[in-house]
Amino acid sequence: MPRKANQNASRAATLHDVAGKVGVSAITVSRALNSPDLVSEKLRTQILAAVDELGYVPNRSARTLVSSRSHTVAVLIPSLSNTVFIDTLAGINEVLDAKGYQILIGNTAYDDEKEERLLRAYLSHAPDGVLLTGTRQRPEMRQRLAKLGIPAVHMMELDPSNECLCVGFSQEEAGRQITHHLLAQGYRRIAFFGARLDPRVMQRLDGYRKALHAAGCYSPDLEYLNPRPSRIGMGVEMLEVLRREHPDCDAVFCCNDDLALGVLTGCHRTGINVPEQLAVAGFNDLEGAAWAMPTLTSVRTPRFRVGFEAATLLLSLMEGHAAPAQRQLDLGFELQLRGSS
Repeated sequence: MPRKANQNASRAATLHDVAGKVGVSAITVSRALNSPDLVSEKLRTQILAAVDELGYVPNRSARTLVSSRSHTVAVLIPSLSNTVFIDTLAGINEVLDAKGYQILIGNTAYDDEKEERLLRAYLSHAPDGVLLTGTRQRPEMRQRLAKLGIPAVHMMELDPSNECLCVGFSQEEAGRQITHHLLAQGYRRIAFFGARLDPRVMQRLDGYRKALHAAGCYSPDLEYLNPRPSRIGMGVEMLEVLRREHPDCDAVFCCNDDLALGVLTGCHRTGINVPEQLAVAGFNDLEGAAWAMPTLTSVRTPRFRVGFEAATLLLSLMEGHAAPAQRQLDLGFELQLRGSS
C-alpha cells in the first residue's frame, strides 16, 4: 500500500502556526515582527524562536494588500562598482533600514532604456517610493509615478526646471570652480579628459567650457572625450595622445579621479614633473586622491550625504508629508587643493 504523503511537509508555515506554537494571537505575532516596540522583549524572543523553528517567512504581498504599504523602496543607480554610488547607497541604507524598509536596487548601467525597463518592473512590486539618479527620465515615467501616487526623489543633480525633487549639487558649477582654480594658478592651456560621458560628466564639461570662455582661452582641441567606461589605464592613454598632439598643454582637468590617477601614473613613467610641467585635477575626491604622488587636487562630492538626505526626504513623503517648497536641496561640494596643482 503506497505511503500517504505528509500534507504538512511541503506546506509553508503561517502566521497562525507561529501564534499557536507560542500560545498568542496572530495579531500579537504580527506586532512582534513589524512593530517590536509594542511587545515585551521576552515575548518577542519567544516568537522569533518559533519563527526560526517553523521556518516562517512573512508574506509581504499579503501584508501589502492589508496595509496598502509594501515597505519597499526602489533605488536605481547607474553602477554597482563605482565608489560614488556605493557611498550613496550606504547613505540610503542607513535611513531606510532603520525604518524597516527593504531596498530594491537596480543597476541601469548608464542606459536610459534599461532604467525605464527596471522602473516598470519594480512598479509591479508596488514600492512605497523611488530614488532615481539624475533627471533624464522621460516625462511619461514621472507622470506615471505621480498617477500611481508613488513619491520620487532624484539624486546627484539639480533640476534647473524645478520640476523634480532633487538632492545633489551643481555638477556644472563644480566643473567651473575647479577650472577657475587652475586658471588662478596661471595655467592657460587646460585640457579636459572625459569618460563614459553620462549627463553629470557633460555638466562638468559645460562648467569647464564656461570658465575657459570667460578667461578667453577656450580651445575645443583640448577636449578628449571617450564614451567607454572610465579606468586608470584610459588616463594614461589620454595623456600619451595629449602630449603628442599638444605638448604645450600645461594642465588637465579629469572628469573623475580614475582618469586623474592615470595621468599622474603616466607623468611619473615619462618624467613629467607635476605640477611644474603639467597640473592635474580630478573629481569626486576618492580615497586614493590623498595618497597619490603627488597628492591629487580634486572636487570632494557629498556622496553619502546625497543618499542620506534623499532617503530622508523620500521617507517624509512616504509618511504623507507635503513636498518642501524648496524643491532643490543643494548640498554643495568642496575643492580639495593638493600637490598636483
